[in-house]
Amino acid sequence: MSEHNPVLLEKTIEYLNINPDGIYFDGTLGRGGHSKAIANKINCGDGLLIGTDKDLKAIDYCKDLLPKDKTKLFHESFTAIKDILSRLEISGIDGLVLDLGVSSPQLDDAERGFSYNKEAPLDMRMDKTQKLTAYKIVNNYSVDKLNDIIYKYGEERWASRIAEFIVRERKKKPIKTTQDLVDVIKMAIPASARSSGGHPARRTFQAIRIETNQELNELEKILELIPSILNKGGRACIISFHSLEDRLVKHSFRDAARECICPPEIPVCRCEKEKTLKVITRSPITADDEEIEKNRRARSAKLRVAESI
Repeated sequence: MSEHNPVLLEKTIEYLNINPDGIYFDGTLGRGGHSKAIANKINCGDGLLIGTDKDLKAIDYCKDLLPKDKTKLFHESFTAIKDILSRLEISGIDGLVLDLGVSSPQLDDAERGFSYNKEAPLDMRMDKTQKLTAYKIVNNYSVDKLNDIIYKYGEERWASRIAEFIVRERKKKPIKTTQDLVDVIKMAIPASARSSGGHPARRTFQAIRIETNQELNELEKILELIPSILNKGGRACIISFHSLEDRLVKHSFRDAARECICPPEIPVCRCEKEKTLKVITRSPITADDEEIEKNRRARSAKLRVAESI
């Protein structure tokens, strides 16, 4: 793996407000950029870093990168954090970091099938041990289901046509590679619409990747868990890269910070809801021009932070 520049690193570490004796969780290890910075902060104390990643290559890489006496790494989804804490006999954590979406190494490795710019088998699995692949989705999902995921997860206006063209073309022969899929997408989107808005396959590839890895479902699960796993004063720092992720994080933090969810026409609160989080960043933190110049991926990054109360 090549040199890695983790997105919004300084801001994330600043907002984590790290205690050298605290327990921290990096749910998306990747190349270990955020984890390494956390490990450096807890090195002078009795702190612990817990890390997870669905990609075994990330786990193997971070085993060599991070200090063994300060870290415990697991080849699992971040949604397993409550079970992991139970196994470690830990009641709660003092901070959490999620750097969502596909990682740079996964994009750079053509054989993983994440990139529409590189010829590869249609795979897109973050966890190579799982059964569902992009190939199975593209070649087996119904036209309605394809339409749904491309429209919902890709926010693609041509979702219906793309789904219809996929089903039509796969009847002739299976759609096996990334380039096969790109060719079908280009056939489906009118030439006039392909002339602007970036690569015509970008949104569809995003949608199929999200479906393959159940990314939004897993994000919803961890957002529900956050109030129950953070110690008082602990912080959750979540970096997202598209509007669907950011919206989920924003709404979850906002709802957890509300004391009452009763309809406004009810004069007395009956829901008895208690707020569990305080929103630290009213607006998302974004990268400055200097970071974007060094790392193009930072252009769309948004960091939101909440604190347990």
